[in-house]
Amino acid sequence: MSGILYVALGGALGASARHVLGVGTLKAFGPGYPHGTMAANVIGGFLMGILAGWLALKVSGHTNLRLFLGVGLLGGFTTFSAFSLDAVLMYEKKAYGALLGYVGGSVILSIGALMMGLILARKVFGSSAGVM
Repeated sequence: MSGILYVALGGALGASARHVLGVGTLKAFGPGYPHGTMAANVIGGFLMGILAGWLALKVSGHTNLRLFLGVGLLGGFTTFSAFSLDAVLMYEKKAYGALLGYVGGSVILSIGALMMGLILARKVFGSSAGVM
């Protein structure tokens, strides 16, 4: 299977998971704040940390796994383009406090979640100096 097919299959699954998350958070919290987008970015960051650690420490010749899981599945699941749109909409509505919390929280929590995932992967799979 060519690399593009791994990315496409993973992307379809990731986008579907993102849709399910978005519908679930909309039902749970209502439409007043982009909870689904923020949750996808934080969860995606955490999972990317685990994936990067696992691939670096335990899997050799991991190109197809990286394409399917990292580029496809997590690329389709995380939503930075939707994040950007949500931020601009908050700006246009002059919701500056919500905008600051959303942008700062998304970036800081996503990076923190990736770091926690990487630390967890290193503890479970072994230690390494580099990420990939």
